Amino acid sequence: MPADAGAPVRFGVLGCAAFARRRMLPVLVAAPGADLVAVASRDPAKAAEFAGRFGCAAAPGYEDLLASDGVDAVYLPLPAMLRAPWVERALLAGKHVLAEKPLTGDGESTARLLRLGRERGLVVLENVAFPHHAQHAAVRGLLADGAIGELRDFSSAFTIPPLPAGDIRHRPDVGGGALLDMGIYPVHAALHHLGHDLEITAAVLRVDGGTGAVTSGRILAHTPRGATADLHFGMEHSYRTSCEFSGSLGRLSLDRAFTPPPAHRPVVHIERQDHREEITLRADDQFANVVARFADAVRTGEGAAPEAAASLRQAHLVSEIEAKALRITV
Repeated sequence: MPADAGAPVRFGVLGCAAFARRRMLPVLVAAPGADLVAVASRDPAKAAEFAGRFGCAAAPGYEDLLASDGVDAVYLPLPAMLRAPWVERALLAGKHVLAEKPLTGDGESTARLLRLGRERGLVVLENVAFPHHAQHAAVRGLLADGAIGELRDFSSAFTIPPLPAGDIRHRPDVGGGALLDMGIYPVHAALHHLGHDLEITAAVLRVDGGTGAVTSGRILAHTPRGATADLHFGMEHSYRTSCEFSGSLGRLSLDRAFTPPPAHRPVVHIERQDHREEITLRADDQFANVVARFADAVRTGEGAAPEAAASLRQAHLVSEIEAKALRITV
């Protein structure tokens, strides 16, 4: 925790990923509650380039950054399957951690890291950003007000066009594949909107025979009351990020559900038998909201227990999907 509880949280960054450059580091520079002080990379030239671009220091290496007394927290955008060991090292070094999603690839490892954070009084927050966007709070409000009656079914998709052969997501040993990259979004959306008692019914995973990476899949889940979730993901499709809710009286849908640009004004579509409506919502910056939430959790010492519970349940569901899935190699 910062020495002054009112001071900005001093961030160091472990890794120079393209997403960090494009989206998170500009937010860390601009956020009133954050101060980007250092960045580290295995490539000194890349660290120097990032440091020059964002006005911070270039640390000689990851361990040097973690040893710095001038760093309160680390943002960790390393590849999915390399993340957990460095989250653990950061916590053991006394640093709060904002880590890209998924925190780990399985429930047991996620539970262990969250427990370590609690034991050491440190915040561990997985950067699943979309629940922090105002559009999802608006959708929850509409559902609670009975806009489509009682919820019966939920469907969600996150698909992207084919990636270059050398993309890290084609390497399951490092990048984790489509389940851990895109699949996390519809799974987490189902948890967010249907509740943590969601259970996996069945799953199909499409696997590349050459790389062994999961390239796409479909998941069927359900709640104890029988509401169903149909979750679709992949990296061999047209681009789509959506959520749709079917109720006893109508249907509600939301496009750009997971990755709306900060200036984008989301539109909620509501259809009932004799009624069609479009509601345009305000623009919002979900990544700025995540950084603000993390910084507040660090400064107040109250932590981020609701997000930790969601991350843990998500991780257990991913393990369940892996265990139950029918794999089709192509």
